[in-house]
Amino acid sequence: MATRTLRDVQQEIDTLIKGEWQSDYWAPLSNLARLTEEVGELAREINHRYGEKPKKASEGEGEIAAEMGDILFTLALLANSINVDLDTAFEEVMAKYQRRDAQRWK
Repeated sequence: MATRTLRDVQQEIDTLIKGEWQSDYWAPLSNLARLTEEVGELAREINHRYGEKPKKASEGEGEIAAEMGDILFTLALLANSINVDLDTAFEEVMAKYQRRDAQRWK
């Protein structure tokens, strides 16, 4: 599979939503609620595997990577709905951490 930028991911999602599905984005607050739900699902899987609160025997095994994929998809949906370029946002946040924490972990 070819390497994608975050911009590629956002474009692919935009094509899916507006092209294939002929739909539009949910309101930003609805996308944020959806993102929160997805993060909760990841938290549940992490807690199940590595934490002190395992799932009940009747609950199925989830997939951590799939939950992270859902989070990325939903974050890109939210970014698209409010015109945020995730490549630029990530570049800016990395520069911030490199500046702020340059000596912190040495």
